[in-house]
Amino acid sequence: MSRHGKRRAKKLGLPPGTLLPHVEEAHPEASKITILDYDDKRFHAEQTYLVDSLLPYKTSQTVTWINIDTINDVKLLEKLGAAFNLHPLTLEDIQSADQRPKLDDYETYLYLDLKILSYNQEKNDIEQEALSLVLGPTYVITFHERESSVLNPIRDRIRSHGGRIRRMGADYLAYCLVDTVVDHYFVLMEKLDEKIESLQDNVMSNPTPTLLREINDLKQMIITLRKTIWPLRDVIVRMERRDSNLILDSTRIYLRDVYDHTIHIMDTIETFRDLVSGILDIYLSSSSNKLNEVIKFLTIISTIFIPLTFLAGVYGMNFRHFPELDWQYGYLYFWMFNISAASSMLYYFKKKGWL
Repeated sequence: MSRHGKRRAKKLGLPPGTLLPHVEEAHPEASKITILDYDDKRFHAEQTYLVDSLLPYKTSQTVTWINIDTINDVKLLEKLGAAFNLHPLTLEDIQSADQRPKLDDYETYLYLDLKILSYNQEKNDIEQEALSLVLGPTYVITFHERESSVLNPIRDRIRSHGGRIRRMGADYLAYCLVDTVVDHYFVLMEKLDEKIESLQDNVMSNPTPTLLREINDLKQMIITLRKTIWPLRDVIVRMERRDSNLILDSTRIYLRDVYDHTIHIMDTIETFRDLVSGILDIYLSSSSNKLNEVIKFLTIISTIFIPLTFLAGVYGMNFRHFPELDWQYGYLYFWMFNISAASSMLYYFKKKGWL
């Protein structure tokens, strides 16, 4: 059972919203909290490990992005939930890294659960990272399963003076974070596209059992992508169409653009799925053709040796009176007839196109 599956099993019978400590980590590291506070004229950044340092930003007139790198500190989650009035179910979802992408509206804030996907070249697998996002009136809180550099471009845009992101509100910041996660999927799509092309060439030239394992691994990757991005499309639609004061009409236009990106990615995934199915069919056809060639070769050899085996069997019988046994050149005639028979059959097979 996976690590996330074990954590789910431990919650059997517990009340909703119960947080479980990461018992597998004897000494969990303190969760680092990064704060970016800004407007169109000023910018402030700091790092802290204390939840009390975040209280002034709850009612600040500026936009605040609070980022927490890890989610293994239960006490920090509880203090943060009390400070920002987060529902216990929200805290439970934040701690559950195996959540599917979803959107919950708690009136005073919106909760989003996303997945950051990346391709691990060494393991030849897709790695998933949970990203939880809480959108408030003037703040955005993000929770990472582990430290990640995917959102660094947004940090750079905020630090640089000027730009639309410095003039817009917290809802636009949430859009930028979601858009960055979705754009990162395109990088993954390009790598999978290259892998599919390489795999297709190898299957056409030399189908081997190793390639069959790679095809199955690729199918699993596509299934993972589809399970992650399909619900994300519904999440973005709900964000764009939901009647919430936390999302302004000026930001809904950009959410439509993210929705178009998710549709594009879904179309690409469906194309990849068809291509991988086609590659599997090519592999099976190539393997079948290769087996047929071997069987055809062995059949021809067997057919040629049938009359030769018959003659050898006849003249190998232990009868005393054989008319041909006294021939002076009987042995030579026997070989001449065998060679002639084999040559004639080969000529006939070649004329028929069987060779």
